Amino acid sequence: MFETAPSLSVTTVAEIVRLAVAPVFLLSGIGAFLNVCASRLSRIVDRSREVEPLLLSSRGTEHERWIGELRVLDRRMALVSWATALSVLSALLICLVVSLLFAASLTNTHFGTAIALLFIASMVTIGVGFAIFLLETRLGARSVRVRSELLQHQVDEGE
Repeated sequence: MFETAPSLSVTTVAEIVRLAVAPVFLLSGIGAFLNVCASRLSRIVDRSREVEPLLLSSRGTEHERWIGELRVLDRRMALVSWATALSVLSALLICLVVSLLFAASLTNTHFGTAIALLFIASMVTIGVGFAIFLLETRLGARSVRVRSELLQHQVDEGE
């Protein structure tokens, strides 16, 4: 089924490694992005833990405001989780690309179409992950608006 090479020269192995370097650098970038996603998720979780007791002790319009904030935080957690999952999927696809590059070279098998399709799938998944992350950052920026009553608050200097 597979033709195996009788012996691999150092030059052949060096060429395989050279071909695999670019996808490995891509893995490094995805890893950095995953670090950013984990950091954001941690901050969102911390904020939700701060809001929960405030919600339980509030009434009326203040209660509704805390409910609204928790809903936004929940939505943001879901978006970051999706961005993370898609980024991990992209990284796994890149790992398959690197593995197939080596397997194809070592066995003289033609995996070119599979490698190209996996790379395209990886780019699509990381692209969608970035787009979802952009949505989360926009949602986060919109939710951190200063309330107008706080901006208009004046300290009574008569005391």
